Amino acid sequence: MKAVIWMGTSKEALGQFPETAQDSLGYELYRVQCGLHPKDWKPMTSVGAGVREIRTRDEAGIFRMIYLATRSEGVYVLHCFQKKTSQTSRSDVELATKRFKAIPR
Repeated sequence: MKAVIWMGTSKEALGQFPETAQDSLGYELYRVQCGLHPKDWKPMTSVGAGVREIRTRDEAGIFRMIYLATRSEGVYVLHCFQKKTSQTSRSDVELATKRFKAIPR
């Protein structure tokens, strides 16, 4: 199983989500650590090659986790956020991109 590498404040942001969203995203992240795909995901090529987004929804809203799992050292969690509009905000994409570029090559 791969380690989880939290970038920036992504772990703290996840901790602010409702418990149901935390549980759902945590389970899906565990699946990624085990080499499986999450149940609901999409590629985030606008952030970087190999970057994906786990998607979950509960009564409190829509929640996302952007991650990179192609590196041998672990799964990099780039950003966790609550989505408030139909499109991912520019600031969320820019923050994930900044953290993606900070991963040692």
